[in-house]
Amino acid sequence: MNQAAQLLLAPVLGLVIGLALGMLGGGGSILTVPILVYILRQDPHMAVATSLVIVGVNALIGAGFHWRDGHVRIRQALIFSAYGIPVAYIGARLSKLLSGPVLLVLFALLMLVIAGLMIRRGGQTGAVDGGQAGVAWWHVLLGGVGVGFLTGFLGVGGGFLIVPALVLLVGMKMADAVGSSLLVIALNSAAGLAGHFNDGALPRLLIAVFLAAGLVGLWLGSLLTRKLSADRLRQSFAVFVVVLALVLLGINMPAVVHARQGHVATRSICTGVATVLLAEGEVGILKT
Repeated sequence: MNQAAQLLLAPVLGLVIGLALGMLGGGGSILTVPILVYILRQDPHMAVATSLVIVGVNALIGAGFHWRDGHVRIRQALIFSAYGIPVAYIGARLSKLLSGPVLLVLFALLMLVIAGLMIRRGGQTGAVDGGQAGVAWWHVLLGGVGVGFLTGFLGVGGGFLIVPALVLLVGMKMADAVGSSLLVIALNSAAGLAGHFNDGALPRLLIAVFLAAGLVGLWLGSLLTRKLSADRLRQSFAVFVVVLALVLLGINMPAVVHARQGHVATRSICTGVATVLLAEGEVGILKT
């Protein structure tokens, strides 16, 4: 796809990403990588790096909106991020060991995990609002490390893992957790991007258009959350994520299965299992 066509599509796609972040406190990165790869035809590794810029900046702007309303707990967000920032950089470096199809298969598997978490948590937010007392420090450590690794490795912000982690592990109210999660996403994205500095020049004009449209989407999303049911929005989005994940698996799994180099395929499968177990471990920690 030529640059002119990309720039024509970018405002609409950026608006969708901004809406997801504004309404749900996450989800933008789950859409960004598939959009960049399959609609705008970017290389998967470049798409991960581009996604980190788009989602990170959108998240930082969104955090500013929530901070203005008094719903960002900066100190707690910084502590949570401190555990994940070094691991986000390491994850970004490790992602370069995998081929494009393998990276997208892992991304699809993570999408299924996150969609399951979204559906499972739907309707339970009120029950956990306010958090728990006496949180084990290692729960917070593992939560921050897990989210940081997934951010760098697959280019996702991890908002749907961060929000319940901040509620259950740090003790935040739900409104504060949504705003604070955006700050965590921005910090982790910056660390992950540092691990992609040698991947080549990023499409700056395309990113600028995405960000401008995303800003509008963030604003619209914040308005829509006051009028629409958050649980219904989250569950509907989860269904969409499942469908998109299955499409990604259908496209990329044959290339992984028929990989010619056996040792590369074996290494990729092992890395994939570890990544999925990490995501499932995040869910397990949030349930304890």
